Amino acid sequence: MQCVVLAAGEGKRMRPLTARRPKVMLPIANRPMMEHLVLAARDAGITEFVFVVGYFEREIRNHFGDGSDLGVHITYVTQRHQLGTGDALRATAGLVDDRFLLLNGDMVLRRDDIERLCRMDAPCMGVHETDHPQDYGVVTVEGDRITGLEEKSEHPKSTLVNAGAYLFDPDIFDLLAGITISGRGEYELTDALASYIRERTLTAYTLAYWLDVGQPWDLLDANEALLFSLDHEQHGTIEDGCTVPDTVSTGKGTVIRAGTYIEGHCVIGENCIIGPHAYIRGSTAIGDGCHIGHATEIKNSIVMPSTNIPHFNYVGDSVVGSGCNFGAGTKVANLRHDNEAVKVCGKNTGRRKFGAIIGDNVLFGINCSVNVGSLIGSNTRVAPHSLVEGCIEDGSIIR
Repeated sequence: MQCVVLAAGEGKRMRPLTARRPKVMLPIANRPMMEHLVLAARDAGITEFVFVVGYFEREIRNHFGDGSDLGVHITYVTQRHQLGTGDALRATAGLVDDRFLLLNGDMVLRRDDIERLCRMDAPCMGVHETDHPQDYGVVTVEGDRITGLEEKSEHPKSTLVNAGAYLFDPDIFDLLAGITISGRGEYELTDALASYIRERTLTAYTLAYWLDVGQPWDLLDANEALLFSLDHEQHGTIEDGCTVPDTVSTGKGTVIRAGTYIEGHCVIGENCIIGPHAYIRGSTAIGDGCHIGHATEIKNSIVMPSTNIPHFNYVGDSVVGSGCNFGAGTKVANLRHDNEAVKVCGKNTGRRKFGAIIGDNVLFGINCSVNVGSLIGSNTRVAPHSLVEGCIEDGSIIR
């Protein structure tokens, strides 16, 4: 069976993290989120993949290549203009010749669910039950038959949502040929499903596990979940006087210097320098080539490659882009004093603790303070002793 993965979009809600990479290449547990999905599908028995790429497609092509490193074969097709999921799937016509799986590239699934979905009769849609269906497209069912699809609504008719996983026969391409552009200016896959729904042939498979990664703070939930499921390995050098439990992975060429204390489930990439006397707390992922230095504490965060947080820093519950540098004493707050959920640019994260979203190549001077819920655009420069808060555009200079 073939698997089509939709990976052409930018992921604008993930800005500034997607300024130089597509959303599906954002790291979770030190792998691009789409790689976790591909590995789950591979482990479910699928070895033939078609990737629909577009925005910064070279990042995907360079990382995955022909798929041989993962034990699969990948064919690429480019969606030149991001005109919706229907248009993206339509671009694969001629590359798919039998029953196939279709997956959105920006979610986390488990192998068991993919195996069961593949055993269903096509057409079938993966659905998931949620306590906040108003944030998604809602599905109504009778028995195992889907009776309706509803766009986001303040008063949803169901707690089941469209999970973005489907099993199709090639006849879906005939239906796609008949859809027209929607009010959003896109060709919607769900419009093509209307015929199946009228004929009561579209069935629902309820996924036991599904993580949607729609907002930057969702990366932290996915990171925590996947770190717990990793098979941890330790490479590199761990000096005497360190505490590094077997729930921590360390990459080749990495040095953990004396006095460093790491706890919980964490992953540290290759060629990193950690410490001396660093404190890394659970659910943290540190990318390749990072320096986490003396008296620095990192907690429940994602730090992307080639970022330096080297002297007397604190970063909690945050997502930090690549190529950043924190001046000595710069710290990121992660808790409101009123204990209310943190908001980022007016959006409620639903998290009591959340620090900041920091884009790529952000440079901080010494002793800066980053307030809770801040979003800092890529290539921002922050002068020493500055307070950073709110939403900061790319390329800003804060004095």
